[in-house]
Amino acid sequence: MSNLDRKASLSVCGGRGFVVAEPVRELLTPRRVRLGESTEVRRLLPNLGRRMVGAWAFVDHYGPDDIADEPGMQVPPHPHMGLQTVSWLHDGEVLHRDSLGSLQRIGPRELGLMTSGRAISHSEESPKPHARYLHGAQLWVALPDAHRHVEPRFEHHPGLPVVTAPGLTATVILGALDGAASPGTTYTPIVGADIALGEGAEARLPLDPNFEYAVLAMSGAAEVDGVPVLPGSMLYLGCGRSELPLRASSDAALMLLGGEPFEEEIVMWWNFIGRSQEDISRAREDWMEGVRFGDVNGYDGGRLLAPELPPGSLKPRGRTR
Repeated sequence: MSNLDRKASLSVCGGRGFVVAEPVRELLTPRRVRLGESTEVRRLLPNLGRRMVGAWAFVDHYGPDDIADEPGMQVPPHPHMGLQTVSWLHDGEVLHRDSLGSLQRIGPRELGLMTSGRAISHSEESPKPHARYLHGAQLWVALPDAHRHVEPRFEHHPGLPVVTAPGLTATVILGALDGAASPGTTYTPIVGADIALGEGAEARLPLDPNFEYAVLAMSGAAEVDGVPVLPGSMLYLGCGRSELPLRASSDAALMLLGGEPFEEEIVMWWNFIGRSQEDISRAREDWMEGVRFGDVNGYDGGRLLAPELPPGSLKPRGRTR
């Protein structure tokens, strides 16, 4: 999914200077962003004061939206560089097209994973006809410098491993949780899991104390380490945890996001992740000139134009804690 903000700002993200080394309970509120005519998202990352969680660099939560009489998601062809996109649905479907020639319907709790590497472009839309409701999350994972120029690829994994406990079912989206590993390709130590809790459930989820974590509330009423989380909010948890207490007062759904703190500092603007403003400027120029990112065939409409770069310059800073 694209960042459609027409006044996109440059952001310095990553580096251990942004990491909280001990357990915390930092509740993040979203910023509302329009995507096209009928989809509004709640943007949790990047957030004021919190730019990344491990390699997770971008988190949008959308829905549940009643799109029975609406076109639903309509995101025209747009570019990506230096990141992976993770498409995750609870309701509805998304039709993915990309410049590699991929054409794939992604359904609920199926992993759509696109590695942009050096350059790719794609579109996303609700199929015609489509289900009444659309509810999901779109996330980006920053690629480390050693892998940010890899060849682009797209993966679709309809069957993912599941971890169960009384009142809890956790689907492993990326990385590994409690011995279960996702088939999705990763380039840094990371975890993403979709957690379903039954009404009245209480559970303790095993964690890696070397990872930093956050929990995105998707639906229902739940408490994470004693903190109530409402749908569309995200609780940042810091590092140093070996387990996470969860409790649900109704059926609830959460997303656990975590990973080893991202050592490198990155520059993120619009739909690009680089290491310098020069990286970003060249990517924008290439997209506007129609080179490097390829063409998306089959989408009924034109491609997105890049916004203007903000004035001034920005370079990654040091990584000291």
